Amino acid sequence: MTPSHPALGTLRETLRPYGDVRRRNASAWLPPVGRLRRNMRRYDDTDEVDMVVIGCGAGGATLTQRLAHAGWHVVCLEAGPFWDPDTDWVSDEAGSHHLYWNEPRVVGGDHPVPLGANNSGRGVGGSMVHFAGYTPRLHPSDFHTKSLDGVGADWPITYDDLKPYYTRIERELPVAGQYWPWGDPHPHPHGPHPVGGNGQVMLDGCAALGIEARVGPVAITSGRFGNRPHCVYRGFCLQGCKVDAKASPLITHVPDAITHGAEIRDGSMATYIETEGGRRATGVHYVRGGRPRFQRARAVAVAGYSIETPRLLLNSAIANDHDQVGRYVMVQGAPQTAGRFADEIRMYKAPPPEVSTEAFYETDPGRPYQRGFAVQTVSPLPITWAEHVTAQGHWGTDLRERMRDYVHWAVLGSLCEFLPQPDNRVTLSPDESDRNGMPVARFDHSRCANDDQLMAASQQVMEDILRAAGATELMTIERYAHLVGGCRMAATPHDGVVDADLRVFGYDNLFITDGSVLPTQGSANPALTIMALADRAADRLTRGEVPRP
Repeated sequence: MTPSHPALGTLRETLRPYGDVRRRNASAWLPPVGRLRRNMRRYDDTDEVDMVVIGCGAGGATLTQRLAHAGWHVVCLEAGPFWDPDTDWVSDEAGSHHLYWNEPRVVGGDHPVPLGANNSGRGVGGSMVHFAGYTPRLHPSDFHTKSLDGVGADWPITYDDLKPYYTRIERELPVAGQYWPWGDPHPHPHGPHPVGGNGQVMLDGCAALGIEARVGPVAITSGRFGNRPHCVYRGFCLQGCKVDAKASPLITHVPDAITHGAEIRDGSMATYIETEGGRRATGVHYVRGGRPRFQRARAVAVAGYSIETPRLLLNSAIANDHDQVGRYVMVQGAPQTAGRFADEIRMYKAPPPEVSTEAFYETDPGRPYQRGFAVQTVSPLPITWAEHVTAQGHWGTDLRERMRDYVHWAVLGSLCEFLPQPDNRVTLSPDESDRNGMPVARFDHSRCANDDQLMAASQQVMEDILRAAGATELMTIERYAHLVGGCRMAATPHDGVVDADLRVFGYDNLFITDGSVLPTQGSANPALTIMALADRAADRLTRGEVPRP
């Protein structure tokens, strides 16, 4: 093995001590979060805290932990409950719907996007509580698609600006996988997981076609990490991980935040951001236990994600001088193709995204479309599998037979980079309000021709891989995944809502630290990028590179 062999990079990362991680974020070495919560600091509404963070998901929890660790007085308002994995999460699909954002919303457009389940979270930890664990980085090209490919938008930062924060977050989650050859090639801090039946199908099919594929990357421990155990391959990653092997902010950042004096105030639905003079936020109106309340603060960070963040800003009538709030919301095309095999596959016995390829991620001049897609294993559990089968028109006896046949099927999914469009947007419904009297969000979405071409191309690739691996029958369903955009970062207020430091244009002390700030989305799950962006914003604030509010 030569000194430059990629496997050595993975080995070095796996053997690195974790002293730097523990000093920065000791969550993995602390007692269970439920025990820490009992002694959590509580602030009064009349206390003017340094920062109120709205939302305790990927961006909000990371920002809260970083600021609290640096000595800031922080209150994080979370609309949903403070989960206890031991009592609130169950290894059952039907019993896990309470993890989703199930409040009323209105959808429209030519291609309406169902909301909830795989694109919305509710409770401390956000949607990462029920995400599959897939944690790739964006590619360097994702930050300047307009200049490079003539589509999308250029970010006001580069990949290199975010790279050190990707590395830090990967070590804190931690991310497991083989050396990654695409984008900016890099190792992962934990070695890859053993490959299950579904992963082996994809590896075999890709090998037969000459397509590079790798195991990982997933934010699921492949060895013990602090007090967190390794994965036991139960298959219930999307139902909340009861063993704490899969990362979510509830496990990876909230414990350290509480230890350093942050308050995570659950059951607190933010309804209005108070401002004065058109340039400063003074606090947040919210409802808790049916009572309206107001938390004073020197600064406010919104991290409610791509539907609720625009909704809150629009309801507060702020940050929208140039009609940018709510625009350019993106989903990823996420069709899934299943193949039947003579041998048992038992696709649930591994992390759902165990093997993936980004061989089709970048723009190919020989193709009629711009940008690309990634392919990964997805491994749906039985209820979701039944949705696959019924979508093909199989009912009654035929449905029962195909459900009995579940262990013989393998499923691949793609993430297609749909392009940002200004009319794919969040607005306030004029006709419907929620239980607090706040107008509900309306999300209109339509695909463009490039989106449709990407979906068709990715389906063809998945079918080719499964056939090459020996599948005797195929079926595909169309679906969407993830949400980003709606308050995108830009160089000027005419093109976005926040600047490169995630500060809202025109405001001294108002920030947005969630997926709504992404100008483009790549073909990657956004969780890692959201956390890295929040880490960067907090780092610049605590170092004084951005003036402290």
